[in-house]
Amino acid sequence: MAGIGCRRGTSADELERVVRLALGLHELPIERLEAIATESEKATEPGFPELARRLSVRLVACTVSDLDRVAGQVLSPSKLVLKAKGLPSIAEASALVVAGRGARLLGARVASERATCAIATGEGR
Repeated sequence: MAGIGCRRGTSADELERVVRLALGLHELPIERLEAIATESEKATEPGFPELARRLSVRLVACTVSDLDRVAGQVLSPSKLVLKAKGLPSIAEASALVVAGRGARLLGARVASERATCAIATGEGR
């Protein structure tokens, strides 16, 4: 599962680049990806549904309360996200939420110029 955070207006191309970068760091092929997830407000950005369509995966919109429940498990908190959303993470927390029971991050989030991505595994949401 890939959790993604980004700046407003980030293109599907940039989102795809950061997802592929994160998967590559863990030596995982794109075909193993089951879902992408982000905070519900971000999920309305045009790049997210386009990315889900391109990769043939589901898009999961996580509520702030969903993300808050896993806040203690994030590896690399973001001061920017904390200030903007009151949460330590969007990418890592979204990955954990969508990974479901037994969720664990494979590593800290990676970043491109406008987006971040974290990969998690678990029993699914």
